[in-house]
Amino acid sequence: MAGPGSGGTEDGAGGKSRFDEVYGGPDPRAYFRRLAPLEYEIPHHAQPVFRQAAAERAALGDARARRPAVLDVCCSYGINAALLNHDVTLAEMYERYTSPAGRTMSTEELAASDKEFYAARRRPDALPVFGLDVSAAAVRYALRVGLLDAAFTDDLEQGPPGPDLRRALAEVGLVTLTGGGSYITARTFTELLDGARGPVWISAFMLRTVSYRPIARALAEYGLDTTVDASRTYPQRLFTDEREQRYAIEAVRALGGDPAGHEENGRFYSMHYESRPATHSMTNRPQR
Repeated sequence: MAGPGSGGTEDGAGGKSRFDEVYGGPDPRAYFRRLAPLEYEIPHHAQPVFRQAAAERAALGDARARRPAVLDVCCSYGINAALLNHDVTLAEMYERYTSPAGRTMSTEELAASDKEFYAARRRPDALPVFGLDVSAAAVRYALRVGLLDAAFTDDLEQGPPGPDLRRALAEVGLVTLTGGGSYITARTFTELLDGARGPVWISAFMLRTVSYRPIARALAEYGLDTTVDASRTYPQRLFTDEREQRYAIEAVRALGGDPAGHEENGRFYSMHYESRPATHSMTNRPQR
């Protein structure tokens, strides 16, 4: 399972660029410096959507000592967790990590500053957030500065959750995704749902170049109904080059979509999918 796959020099899923190198740094500065010119913005659009979904899921009132946790898949440095639980914007995060002042700090100095920065902006309705990403460096930093309550590097495309993630899944009520949909499949979701104990909702932003149907079909086996507003799209980022744009246009057309006004204008676009139980009493087990 890859990180958010936000673009780069290597061929990714079917022709989409990747920047694997920006997920291996000890802090998020290289990530934000590389994504800034591409105007990567999907976490900004997801911020109010995830807040609403998280609040609605928490309001279900599961008989638990702790409110249901959010699991952010392909979480990288905890960007979605920062936006969910803190009074901060994506633009402020770009400024923070690309500013001259931010460039001169050591990782230790930045981490100490970040811990104080996010603690001061913690929302009173903050929820536990777990992170899942194969980049150990990225999740380690997010844990260090207090953005994540727990983090895991299990690659669920390759095998089932390890014991630590399996225990944590018992607390998860909402799974979120903004940038990894090109690199994970239904297998990741089914592995997560197999370990769940209470109702789990899925809130995912998926590029228009990728079909969500296989995932929706798999989620239906667990009693989850998937909805999407086909008329609403969300800009994700600029293309890295003409080659990537050609790939995206062809991929959208192959799925029956129209790239006019979207990919033809020079950037990726996503759609938002919500998967929730048909009734709140349903368990997340395949209905066979």
